Amino acid sequence: MDKTETMPAMACEMPSQKGSGLGLRSLRRFAALMLIPALIAGCSMPRGAALQQEVLRGADDPELGVQVFEVTRASMDVLQDWPLGTSALRNNWTTASAAPTARIIRAGDLLSISIWDSQPDSLLTTTEQRMVSMNEVPVSASGRVFVPYVGELRVAGMSSEMARRTIQQEMLSIVPDGQVQLSVTPGAGNTIDVVTGVARPGRLQLPEISPTILSVIAEAGGISATLRNPLVRLNRAGVAYAIPAQELFANPAYDIQMRGGDRVLVEEDQRSYIMLGASGRQDVVYFEREEVTVLDAISNNGGLSQARANLQGVLVLREYPSSVVRPDGPYPHEEEVVFTFDLTSADGLFAADRFQVHSGDVILATESALPLIAQVMSVMRNAGQTVRGFSN
Repeated sequence: MDKTETMPAMACEMPSQKGSGLGLRSLRRFAALMLIPALIAGCSMPRGAALQQEVLRGADDPELGVQVFEVTRASMDVLQDWPLGTSALRNNWTTASAAPTARIIRAGDLLSISIWDSQPDSLLTTTEQRMVSMNEVPVSASGRVFVPYVGELRVAGMSSEMARRTIQQEMLSIVPDGQVQLSVTPGAGNTIDVVTGVARPGRLQLPEISPTILSVIAEAGGISATLRNPLVRLNRAGVAYAIPAQELFANPAYDIQMRGGDRVLVEEDQRSYIMLGASGRQDVVYFEREEVTVLDAISNNGGLSQARANLQGVLVLREYPSSVVRPDGPYPHEEEVVFTFDLTSADGLFAADRFQVHSGDVILATESALPLIAQVMSVMRNAGQTVRGFSN
C-alpha cells in the first residue's frame, strides 16, 4: 500500500524537472539579449570633440545667428576685404627721420650760465674776478629763465647753443665784449622712461644729441630674452605707438629719434587662440610670432589625430564686433562666424595655409564618424559571442 502511493508522486516530479531545465535555458538567452544594449552603451568610444554635423546642426537657421563660411582659395579673396576681428594696437608707428638732432630746452631744465667780461668798469665782474657764474638756474613753467640786468628770457624750445647766443645777444648793452658759456642739466621733461621689458628699466637723461629708440633700448640692457614675440610701445605726447620688435630691428626707418618725455614699454605678446578636439594638444596657445595660419596652428600643436580627426571638418570659430557686421557686402553677416576647412584637397590646404588666425579664435578639429562605427561593430561582435556563451 505504501509503495503504491509513493510511485505516482515520483512519476509526477520528473516532467516538472524537465520543464524547469528548458525554462532556465530560455531565461539565459533572454538575459543575454537584454545585456546587448547595455554593453554597447557602456563600451562606446570616448570622444574629445563633436562631429562636424553636430556642430553645424541648425546653422542655416537665421534665428540662430551663426554664419558658416567655407574657406577655399576663391573665397579667400572675399575674406581679404573683411574687417579685422580684433582692435589690438600692434603696428602703428612713425618713420620720422633718424638724423641727429640737438636736445631742446624744456621747462624744468637747469641752466648753468657763465659770463666773461674783461672790461675794467664791468657791471658784472671785478678786476680780480673776470667771470661770474649762475649755477642751476631753473627754466620756469612758462619756459623762461632770469638773467641779471636783462630780465626774463624765453629759452624753452631752443637748443643749448641757440640759448647761449640769445643770452649773449641780450647782454651786449651791458657787457659789449662779454662772452657767455651755457650748459644744461636735463629736468624731468628731458628724460626718457624705459618702463618694462628690458634688463635695466629706469629713467635716462636725454643727452645733448637725441638718441634713437634702439640706442635707448640698448642702454637699458636690451629686450629681455624671456619675452615671447615682444612688442615695443612708445607713449609720446598723449599718442600711443606700437610695433613688433622684429619689425623694428629689421627696418632702419623705424629707428626713430627720441624726445624728452617719451616712455618706452616692451611687452610680451598676449594674443592667444584655443586649440580643441582631435588634435595633438588641447590648450590655450599663445602667438609665438606675428602671423599664424591655420596650418601653422595645427602643426605647432602636434597635428591632427590619425585615428580620430575628420580632415574635412576643421573649424575656426570667431566672434566679430557688432560694429563691423553687415547684411551684405564684404562683411561678416553675423557676429559669430564658423569657418570650415577641407584638408583632404589641395585647394583646402592652400586656403588653410593663407588663412590668418586672430586672437581669440577657437580652432576645433572635429571627430570622424568612422572610428565610432568601427567601435560599435566591435561591441556588436563581442555581444554576439557573449550571447552564444550564455546559450551554451
